[in-house]
Amino acid sequence: MKRLLLLALPLALAGCPKPAEDTPAPPAASAPATAAVAPAADPALLPKYHWRLSSATDARGRRLDALFVQPDKPVTLEFRDGRLGIANTCNRMGGSYTLADGSLTAGRLMSTKMACADAKVMALDDEVGRRLEGTLTLATVATGDAPALTLTTAGGDTLSFTGEPTAETRFGGPGERVFLEVAADTKPCNHPLIPDMQCLQVREIQYDDKGLKVGTPGEFQHFYDSIEGYKHEPGIRNVLRVDRYAVKNPPADASNRAYVLDMVVESANEKK
Repeated sequence: MKRLLLLALPLALAGCPKPAEDTPAPPAASAPATAAVAPAADPALLPKYHWRLSSATDARGRRLDALFVQPDKPVTLEFRDGRLGIANTCNRMGGSYTLADGSLTAGRLMSTKMACADAKVMALDDEVGRRLEGTLTLATVATGDAPALTLTTAGGDTLSFTGEPTAETRFGGPGERVFLEVAADTKPCNHPLIPDMQCLQVREIQYDDKGLKVGTPGEFQHFYDSIEGYKHEPGIRNVLRVDRYAVKNPPADASNRAYVLDMVVESANEKK
């Protein structure tokens, strides 16, 4: 009997379940990577700013030096009423454009036919034109007073622009289009804060819908304001097309009007 008990003991011990060992938990399934989201395009920003080219690279990240041949006059885009205008190239360029699904499609660009002495500036028209014609991916980022615009071509060139507010944006609405004739020479005028001030001599003139002058302009008057974008050259008489804006809450010593040059309609050299 004692022998049987001794034989049964190992069997009983063998039958005891082995204590469970800690089993490491399977690794948690990693969350799927989130795809980078491209900045959204806000078409409403486009007409509110002048867009100045700040950087441009090709598909391999190399700088497109051919687009920066005038460092002090960056290529500038303007969007207005379905028209794209391109400034600071050799010739003024422009064409129609449409927006759809985050893309901008520019039609065939037209330009003036002025020749430029600098060969690199002359070539700028082609360099800009072949990148802006057709369909481009559009992205905008509204950051403070300097929003950003990015256009990417089908070939992978990336053009980045910085926005500068238009006059309408700065003054809170559209201006009044007027034509001002500026006499060839300035004249002394009194100003309480500016001794020995010289004033432009200006009068308003009228054109009909055919572009012909009508009516009789008045006498030239002292012009105490400034015309943004206009630099007077003594001895040169100019007719200017300007936009006149009402200035809200101007300082006590400032005008309640602002003038912004749109274009020089005609010039005449009256130097003696």
